[in-house]
Amino acid sequence: MNIPLKKYFAAPVLALAILTTVSTAPNSHADYSTHPEVAEFVDLMVDKHQFKREEIINWLKVAEYKESIVKAMSRPAEKVKPWYEYRKHFISERRIKGGIKFWQDNKETLERAKRELGVDPAIIVSIIGVETNYGSNTGSYKVVDALATLAFDYYTYTDKRAKRKRFFTAELENLFLLAREQKQNPVELKGSYAGAMGLGQFMPSSYRNYAVDFDDDQFADIWTNPTDAIGSVANYFHEHGWKQGEAVAMRANISTDPAEDTLNKLHRPKATLAELNSQGYKIIEPLAAETKALPMRFKAKYGNEYWLGLHNFYVISRYNPRTKYAMAVYQLSELIRERHCAQTSDC
Repeated sequence: MNIPLKKYFAAPVLALAILTTVSTAPNSHADYSTHPEVAEFVDLMVDKHQFKREEIINWLKVAEYKESIVKAMSRPAEKVKPWYEYRKHFISERRIKGGIKFWQDNKETLERAKRELGVDPAIIVSIIGVETNYGSNTGSYKVVDALATLAFDYYTYTDKRAKRKRFFTAELENLFLLAREQKQNPVELKGSYAGAMGLGQFMPSSYRNYAVDFDDDQFADIWTNPTDAIGSVANYFHEHGWKQGEAVAMRANISTDPAEDTLNKLHRPKATLAELNSQGYKIIEPLAAETKALPMRFKAKYGNEYWLGLHNFYVISRYNPRTKYAMAVYQLSELIRERHCAQTSDC
């Protein structure tokens, strides 16, 4: 699942590599309003955002602890599965065909997103394909359950839960703000086990920051409206610096064993191709020597693959900060584009 998250994970969509995890059952599985850590949150919503106290309490009364959410967060596919298995989950004939149909069904909207926001239609289609299989699986958890569980009853040994608690508490705060702004009932909204919503799986903060009303009907409907979902995904990429027409990643050969601490580190590309070449990387594509890239290694079925991720690869990773995720989105987009172009005269 990929959730666009802005602050802690710097992306809108969520598949977390959680290290050793343990959870503790809440006092009540059906009433978060009495949880010992909730009083401070209620005060924040009342004092900072002027909600009525009884309104927040009533919403939290129906929020339920979900052990399945904690278990799912503890088994992220990005960490557990090697690349060749992870890839098969997202890159399949069914998903390629679904992407072609989604492109054809939403051709005008995708072209408008490209024209106005400068984002490649194939990437937009691929994101929605990877996230929700083009809207067929947007999540069945109540978002308030997911966020309350993760804000108040999710513990890790590695970070003493402080960072994740802050992140998910902030997302619960944003859920209630979103509900007020969009006149939605927060206890009815559904999404992933991490609280991501809609065709593009936006966290509440990402919705508030990047979702757009792309069809001008006064509501940014990322849940059921492909037009708004496409515009919102495109806006997310636009705001994170997507460069239209530039390459995303390229294969590379290598003549030496690279240092482990140089591989698969997600940050803005810093090393130039000239520098990487001096480290043993043999660049296949004819790009300028000053082009910056991230060196990556992926475990294939019969050996390792080496790739260099460019600026746009890094932008994809802002949607979900995992190299496997970004590579899956890129490779699926290329397969969809190739088939789409072969069937139409648009390319």
